[in-house]
Amino acid sequence: MSVADQPAALAHRGFSLDGHENTLRAFRAAADLGFVWVETDVNTTSDGVVLAFHDPTLDRVTNTSGDVCDLPWSELQDVRIGSTEPLATLSELLRELPDLHFNIDVKDESSVMALPRVLAQEGAVDRVRVTSFSEDRRRRTLENIARLTGKRPLTSAGTIGCAGLTILSKTARVTDKASPRIASLIWSLLTKAWAVKVADFTAVQLPVTYDLSLPGGRKLPVSVVDPKFVEVAHRVGVAVHVWTINDADEMRQLLDIGADGIVTDRGDVLTRVLADRGQWPPHSA
Repeated sequence: MSVADQPAALAHRGFSLDGHENTLRAFRAAADLGFVWVETDVNTTSDGVVLAFHDPTLDRVTNTSGDVCDLPWSELQDVRIGSTEPLATLSELLRELPDLHFNIDVKDESSVMALPRVLAQEGAVDRVRVTSFSEDRRRRTLENIARLTGKRPLTSAGTIGCAGLTILSKTARVTDKASPRIASLIWSLLTKAWAVKVADFTAVQLPVTYDLSLPGGRKLPVSVVDPKFVEVAHRVGVAVHVWTINDADEMRQLLDIGADGIVTDRGDVLTRVLADRGQWPPHSA
């Protein structure tokens, strides 16, 4: 894989300084800023309607409560995010925003079947990247998309793939002293070993640091995205997208070490940073 000369900019759940995440208004605002890619999540109602919605419950961002998966769409059409914005279905977003590409995190089990049906009905496989923290859920979603459409969308790794690459980058600090080829060989063996459970991917999307849970409720911060990680990822043909970065200086630091993409809530800040570097607006998806 050759690393793109222009980083991917992903508007995290659209763009709304008012916190109206995953709404049609927020995604339109991201498009107005010039974004080609937006990040969203999907949860599916009890009657199979795929929503652009992060949480399994309505409690945090809406004027009501309840589990999304337990409610039919007919009972959700009056629900409002931030008291003003209606819930958005994925079908609606794909139709209303035909020039946007969607990075979709599959959050629930029902979406494993429901999301592929929407992508097939809307002819939108070429406009999405599919991911999930669950490698099993991601793999089965991709299989269902291929079965319905004969196509495979872009996809980024789940937890296992991200963890494997993180471990490889730390191992390479030692093995590179003998030969840089060792890390590539380890990666080849690793991907063959997990091939049945982990679908191929061309990108990882992960935070700069991760809190590792220890006994007794303690947390150990683990550095993930650093120059060595990016270099090793590129060596084995994997792009690195980092979330969720809202500070301009941190954006610049990540871009300087070769990060291939930034996921942000502050689309306004990222567009300025990229414009200052001569990397805005995006020339393609």
